[in-house]
Amino acid sequence: MGSIDGHSLQQHQGYSHGGGAGGSNEEEEASPPPGGGSATGSAGRRPRGRPPGSKNKPKPPVVVTRESPNAMRSHVLEIASGADIVEAIAGFSRRRQRGVSVLSGSGAVTNVTLRQPAGTGAAAVALRGRFEILSMSGAFLPAPAPPGATGLAVYLAGGQGQVVGGSVMGELIASGPVMVIAATFGNATYERLPLDQEGEEGAVLSGSEGAAAQMEQQSSGGAVVPPPMYAAVQQTPPHDMFGQWGHAAVARPPPTSF
Repeated sequence: MGSIDGHSLQQHQGYSHGGGAGGSNEEEEASPPPGGGSATGSAGRRPRGRPPGSKNKPKPPVVVTRESPNAMRSHVLEIASGADIVEAIAGFSRRRQRGVSVLSGSGAVTNVTLRQPAGTGAAAVALRGRFEILSMSGAFLPAPAPPGATGLAVYLAGGQGQVVGGSVMGELIASGPVMVIAATFGNATYERLPLDQEGEEGAVLSGSEGAAAQMEQQSSGGAVVPPPMYAAVQQTPPHDMFGQWGHAAVARPPPTSF
Protein backbone atom coordinates (compact mmCIF):
# COMPACT_ATOMS: atom_id res chain seq x y z
CA MET A 1 0.00 0.00 0.00
CA GLY A 2 2.69 2.39 0.87
CA SER A 3 4.97 1.31 -1.92
CA ILE A 4 4.77 2.70 -5.43
CA ASP A 5 6.42 0.89 -8.22
CA GLY A 6 8.70 2.61 -10.69
CA HIS A 7 6.56 1.95 -13.74
CA SER A 8 3.52 3.78 -12.41
CA LEU A 9 5.71 6.69 -11.29
CA GLN A 10 7.15 7.08 -14.76
CA GLN A 11 3.66 7.07 -16.31
CA HIS A 12 2.46 9.67 -13.84
CA GLN A 13 5.44 11.90 -14.63
CA GLY A 14 4.86 11.39 -18.33
CA TYR A 15 1.24 12.46 -18.09
CA SER A 16 2.17 15.53 -16.12
CA HIS A 17 4.90 16.48 -18.57
CA GLY A 18 2.60 15.87 -21.51
CA GLY A 19 -0.12 18.09 -20.08
CA GLY A 20 2.39 20.82 -19.46
CA ALA A 21 3.70 20.58 -22.97
CA GLY A 22 0.19 20.79 -24.37
CA GLY A 23 -0.53 23.92 -22.34
CA SER A 24 2.64 25.59 -23.53
CA ASN A 25 1.72 24.83 -27.15
CA GLU A 26 -1.69 26.44 -26.74
CA GLU A 27 -0.10 29.55 -25.22
CA GLU A 28 2.33 29.75 -28.11
CA GLU A 29 -0.51 29.48 -30.63
CA ALA A 30 -2.62 32.14 -28.82
CA SER A 31 0.24 34.64 -28.51
CA PRO A 32 0.74 36.90 -31.55
CA PRO A 33 3.85 36.59 -33.63
CA PRO A 34 6.74 38.87 -32.82
CA GLY A 35 6.26 41.02 -35.89
CA GLY A 36 2.44 41.04 -35.82
CA GLY A 37 2.10 44.31 -33.90
CA SER A 38 4.40 46.26 -36.19
CA ALA A 39 2.67 44.89 -39.32
CA THR A 40 -0.77 45.93 -38.05
CA GLY A 41 0.45 49.43 -37.13
CA SER A 42 2.05 49.98 -40.53
CA ALA A 43 -1.13 48.84 -42.30
CA GLY A 44 -3.38 51.28 -40.32
CA ARG A 45 -1.06 54.29 -40.78
CA ARG A 46 -2.13 56.86 -43.42
CA PRO A 47 0.43 57.24 -46.19
CA ARG A 48 2.08 60.60 -46.53
CA GLY A 49 2.21 62.76 -49.68
CA ARG A 50 -0.20 63.12 -52.55
CA PRO A 51 -1.68 60.04 -54.11
CA PRO A 52 -0.62 59.38 -57.68
CA GLY A 53 -2.54 61.38 -60.30
CA SER A 54 -3.69 64.12 -57.90
CA LYS A 55 -1.74 67.04 -59.38
CA ASN A 56 -3.42 70.35 -60.19
CA LYS A 57 -5.24 69.80 -63.43
CA PRO A 58 -6.17 72.71 -65.73
CA LYS A 59 -9.83 73.68 -65.43
CA PRO A 60 -11.88 73.66 -68.61
CA PRO A 61 -12.62 77.16 -69.96
CA VAL A 62 -16.07 78.61 -69.36
CA VAL A 63 -17.76 79.20 -72.70
CA VAL A 64 -20.87 81.38 -72.80
CA THR A 65 -23.04 79.87 -75.48
CA ARG A 66 -25.91 82.34 -75.11
CA GLU A 67 -25.64 86.11 -74.84
CA SER A 68 -27.89 88.27 -72.74
CA PRO A 69 -30.70 89.89 -74.76
CA ASN A 70 -29.95 93.20 -73.01
CA ALA A 71 -26.28 93.25 -74.03
CA MET A 72 -25.05 95.96 -76.38
CA ARG A 73 -23.09 95.06 -79.49
CA SER A 74 -20.82 97.26 -81.56
CA HIS A 75 -21.10 97.30 -85.34
CA VAL A 76 -19.25 98.86 -88.25
CA LEU A 77 -21.76 99.28 -91.08
CA GLU A 78 -20.52 99.83 -94.61
CA ILE A 79 -23.16 101.35 -96.87
CA ALA A 80 -22.60 101.05 -100.59
CA SER A 81 -22.55 104.00 -102.94
CA GLY A 82 -25.97 105.06 -104.20
CA ALA A 83 -27.88 103.52 -101.27
CA ASP A 84 -30.13 105.43 -98.93
CA ILE A 85 -28.37 105.59 -95.56
CA VAL A 86 -31.57 106.15 -93.58
CA GLU A 87 -33.39 103.23 -95.16
CA ALA A 88 -30.35 100.96 -94.87
CA ILE A 89 -30.02 101.50 -91.11
CA ALA A 90 -33.78 101.26 -90.57
CA GLY A 91 -33.91 97.97 -92.49
CA PHE A 92 -31.00 96.61 -90.46
CA SER A 93 -32.92 97.44 -87.26
CA ARG A 94 -36.08 95.75 -88.52
CA ARG A 95 -34.31 92.56 -89.63
CA ARG A 96 -32.37 92.14 -86.40
CA GLN A 97 -35.27 93.31 -84.20
CA ARG A 98 -32.84 95.44 -82.23
CA GLY A 99 -32.48 99.13 -81.62
CA VAL A 100 -29.61 100.90 -83.38
CA SER A 101 -27.77 103.88 -81.89
CA VAL A 102 -25.67 105.67 -84.52
CA LEU A 103 -22.47 107.03 -82.97
CA SER A 104 -20.56 108.47 -85.93
CA GLY A 105 -20.15 108.25 -89.68
CA SER A 106 -17.69 109.12 -92.41
CA GLY A 107 -17.96 109.45 -96.14
CA ALA A 108 -19.82 111.65 -98.61
CA VAL A 109 -23.50 112.15 -99.45
CA THR A 110 -25.37 113.95 -102.18
CA ASN A 111 -28.68 115.78 -102.55
CA VAL A 112 -29.65 116.18 -98.89
CA THR A 113 -32.79 117.72 -97.41
CA LEU A 114 -32.39 118.93 -93.83
CA ARG A 115 -34.96 120.18 -91.35
CA GLN A 116 -33.68 123.16 -89.42
CA PRO A 117 -35.20 125.15 -86.55
CA ALA A 118 -38.13 127.37 -87.49
CA GLY A 119 -36.32 130.49 -86.29
CA THR A 120 -33.78 130.29 -89.13
CA GLY A 121 -36.38 130.91 -91.82
CA ALA A 122 -37.31 127.92 -93.96
CA ALA A 123 -38.16 124.72 -92.08
CA ALA A 124 -36.54 122.50 -94.73
CA VAL A 125 -33.40 123.21 -96.74
CA ALA A 126 -32.63 121.22 -99.91
CA LEU A 127 -28.91 120.91 -100.60
CA ARG A 128 -27.72 119.92 -104.06
CA GLY A 129 -24.27 118.59 -104.68
CA ARG A 130 -21.72 116.52 -102.81
CA PHE A 131 -21.07 117.00 -99.10
CA GLU A 132 -18.65 115.39 -96.66
CA ILE A 133 -20.02 113.97 -93.42
CA LEU A 134 -18.57 115.68 -90.34
CA SER A 135 -20.73 113.99 -87.73
CA MET A 136 -23.72 111.71 -87.68
CA SER A 137 -25.96 110.60 -84.82
CA GLY A 138 -29.39 109.13 -84.41
CA ALA A 139 -31.47 106.20 -83.26
CA PHE A 140 -33.59 103.58 -84.99
CA LEU A 141 -36.06 101.28 -83.25
CA PRO A 142 -37.94 98.33 -84.70
CA ALA A 143 -41.72 98.37 -84.84
CA PRO A 144 -43.74 99.08 -82.81
CA ALA A 145 -41.80 102.22 -81.94
CA PRO A 146 -43.16 105.45 -80.42
CA PRO A 147 -43.43 108.38 -82.84
CA GLY A 148 -40.35 110.56 -83.02
CA ALA A 149 -38.02 107.88 -81.66
CA THR A 150 -36.40 107.21 -85.04
CA GLY A 151 -34.32 109.78 -86.85
CA LEU A 152 -30.91 110.84 -88.08
CA ALA A 153 -29.04 114.12 -87.67
CA VAL A 154 -25.93 115.09 -89.63
CA TYR A 155 -23.43 117.90 -89.99
CA LEU A 156 -22.07 118.33 -93.50
CA ALA A 157 -19.26 120.34 -95.07
CA GLY A 158 -19.64 121.70 -98.60
CA GLY A 159 -17.03 122.28 -101.27
CA GLN A 160 -16.76 125.98 -100.40
CA GLY A 161 -16.14 125.29 -96.71
CA GLN A 162 -19.67 125.97 -95.52
CA VAL A 163 -21.02 123.78 -92.71
CA VAL A 164 -24.70 122.94 -92.47
CA GLY A 165 -26.55 120.59 -90.20
CA GLY A 166 -29.96 119.43 -89.16
CA SER A 167 -32.30 116.47 -89.09
CA VAL A 168 -32.48 114.43 -92.26
CA MET A 169 -35.78 114.58 -94.14
CA GLY A 170 -36.36 111.89 -96.71
CA GLU A 171 -33.44 110.16 -98.33
CA LEU A 172 -29.73 110.49 -97.58
CA ILE A 173 -27.96 109.10 -100.66
CA ALA A 174 -24.38 107.90 -100.19
CA SER A 175 -21.89 109.28 -102.70
CA GLY A 176 -19.30 106.55 -102.33
CA PRO A 177 -18.83 104.04 -99.51
CA VAL A 178 -20.06 105.38 -96.15
CA MET A 179 -18.85 103.87 -92.87
CA VAL A 180 -21.20 104.08 -89.89
CA ILE A 181 -20.23 103.18 -86.32
CA ALA A 182 -23.27 101.99 -84.38
CA ALA A 183 -24.30 100.03 -81.31
CA THR A 184 -27.32 97.77 -81.13
CA PHE A 185 -29.42 96.96 -78.07
CA GLY A 186 -32.51 94.92 -77.24
CA ASN A 187 -35.50 95.08 -74.90
CA ALA A 188 -35.63 98.86 -74.73
CA THR A 189 -38.21 100.20 -72.29
CA TYR A 190 -40.22 103.34 -73.00
CA GLU A 191 -40.38 105.76 -70.07
CA ARG A 192 -42.27 109.04 -69.89
CA LEU A 193 -40.25 111.60 -67.94
CA PRO A 194 -40.35 113.33 -65.54
CA LEU A 195 -42.20 110.77 -63.45
CA ASP A 196 -43.41 112.82 -60.43
CA GLN A 197 -43.34 116.34 -61.82
CA GLU A 198 -47.13 116.62 -62.15
CA GLY A 199 -47.73 115.71 -58.51
CA GLU A 200 -45.09 118.17 -57.28
CA GLU A 201 -46.43 120.96 -59.46
CA GLY A 202 -49.96 120.34 -58.16
CA ALA A 203 -48.78 120.57 -54.56
CA VAL A 204 -46.89 123.81 -55.21
CA LEU A 205 -49.86 125.38 -56.99
CA SER A 206 -52.27 124.42 -54.23
CA GLY A 207 -49.96 125.84 -51.60
CA SER A 208 -49.52 129.14 -53.44
CA GLU A 209 -53.26 129.47 -54.01
CA GLY A 210 -53.96 128.85 -50.32
CA ALA A 211 -51.44 131.51 -49.28
CA ALA A 212 -52.97 134.02 -51.70
CA ALA A 213 -56.48 133.33 -50.38
CA GLN A 214 -55.29 133.75 -46.80
CA MET A 215 -53.73 137.08 -47.63
CA GLU A 216 -56.95 138.30 -49.22
CA GLN A 217 -59.04 137.24 -46.19
CA GLN A 218 -56.71 138.99 -43.74
CA SER A 219 -56.53 142.19 -45.74
CA SER A 220 -58.36 145.19 -44.22
CA GLY A 221 -58.70 148.76 -45.50
CA GLY A 222 -56.94 147.98 -48.74
CA ALA A 223 -53.75 147.04 -46.88
CA VAL A 224 -52.58 143.49 -47.26
CA VAL A 225 -51.70 141.79 -43.99
CA PRO A 226 -48.58 139.61 -44.39
CA PRO A 227 -48.69 135.93 -43.48
CA PRO A 228 -48.13 135.01 -39.82
CA MET A 229 -44.55 133.91 -40.40
CA TYR A 230 -43.50 137.25 -41.84
CA ALA A 231 -45.65 139.12 -39.30
CA ALA A 232 -43.83 137.42 -36.43
CA VAL A 233 -40.49 138.46 -37.88
CA GLN A 234 -41.58 142.08 -38.34
CA GLN A 235 -43.16 142.38 -34.86
CA THR A 236 -40.23 140.80 -33.04
CA PRO A 237 -37.89 143.31 -31.32
CA PRO A 238 -34.44 143.41 -32.83
CA HIS A 239 -32.69 142.09 -29.72
CA ASP A 240 -34.95 139.02 -29.51
CA MET A 241 -33.88 137.85 -32.94
CA PHE A 242 -30.38 137.10 -31.60
CA GLY A 243 -31.51 134.70 -28.85
CA GLN A 244 -30.35 135.08 -25.27
CA TRP A 245 -28.06 138.02 -25.96
CA GLY A 246 -31.07 140.36 -25.69
CA HIS A 247 -32.85 138.55 -22.82
CA ALA A 248 -33.10 140.40 -19.47
CA ALA A 249 -32.14 137.35 -17.38
CA VAL A 250 -28.84 136.97 -19.18
CA ALA A 251 -26.25 139.65 -18.60
CA ARG A 252 -24.09 140.81 -21.43
CA PRO A 253 -20.38 140.22 -21.09
CA PRO A 254 -18.41 143.17 -19.71
CA PRO A 255 -16.39 145.20 -22.18
CA THR A 256 -12.82 144.16 -22.59
CA SER A 257 -10.34 146.46 -20.84
CA PHE A 258 -7.23 147.34 -22.70
